[in-house]
Amino acid sequence: MIHVAFGPGGGRVRPQSPEATVPSDATSNRKEPLTDLFTRTEISRLLGMSTPRLRSLDRAGVVSPSARQRGRRAYTFQDLIALRAAQTLLDKRVRLRDVTRAIEVLKISLPRVTRPLAELRVVSDGRKVVVRGQDGTAFEPLTGQTVMDFDVKTLRDDVVRVLRPTAGRERAKTAYELYLRASQLDEDPATLEEATTLYERAVQLDPWLAIAYTNLGNIRFRSNDPEGAEALYRKALDVDANQPEAQYNLGYVMLERGLPEAAVPLFEGALASDPKFADAYFNLAMALEQIGDAGRAANFWRSYIALEPSGTWTEIAKRHL
Repeated sequence: MIHVAFGPGGGRVRPQSPEATVPSDATSNRKEPLTDLFTRTEISRLLGMSTPRLRSLDRAGVVSPSARQRGRRAYTFQDLIALRAAQTLLDKRVRLRDVTRAIEVLKISLPRVTRPLAELRVVSDGRKVVVRGQDGTAFEPLTGQTVMDFDVKTLRDDVVRVLRPTAGRERAKTAYELYLRASQLDEDPATLEEATTLYERAVQLDPWLAIAYTNLGNIRFRSNDPEGAEALYRKALDVDANQPEAQYNLGYVMLERGLPEAAVPLFEGALASDPKFADAYFNLAMALEQIGDAGRAANFWRSYIALEPSGTWTEIAKRHL
């Protein structure tokens, strides 16, 4: 029998008041780069472009501030996309007139996009700019080898990190609150769908919230989707390679597939991160026995018993000694 740990810390979630719900529009009062406006100084900080170069691009009509803030000209997020593309082309020593032409094409494409963060990717071969959507559709008819390729969502994340760190912290805080609420719902089949939605919203707000990916993986696993669970556990480990829950649960998936050799280092990793993770001792011992290393397994059966002196699983562990 294999134990599966759900929730943060292998199921060690403190109960939360049912009233502690999170508003569905928890981020509505916070600055969001997609709709924000930026000064020339902020753009210079973000992109590393000198103020004289920004002025030059403005005078040449390549990229100019297209909005106003408190009576002053300001850049929009769409302007920022165009500036990033222009910067890449100029860094490749493309002629200014060719940059101007490429950016004009990009500006024509931008208004057609309703969700730039989800839909846009800007590519260039050093001469041309092509805007591609998630479906692969190119808005610009000119094509070429894609050398420059940046995801617009990455640009948004750069804005938060460099120019709006408070907004980033607020997003992370809201994401964690969503995660906590979801962790109170993910073991009840009646609220599993709500928990899934909350976890998904949490990782959209904070892609570095590894435990939320792990708990989404647990939901997938319990929904008879081990492949989906594995992908989410691996995503969690991409974010936090030492997270014990993800290592433990991925080890469990490996055991289920009859791959104890693959499970052993995962359980060992979980214990390196959390030496009091009792279930990891139990399953590591089991995996070691399956690969014929009963002598080493005995140490981990004893460790499990020391942490869990009584109970059904303890009796099972004792029978292996």
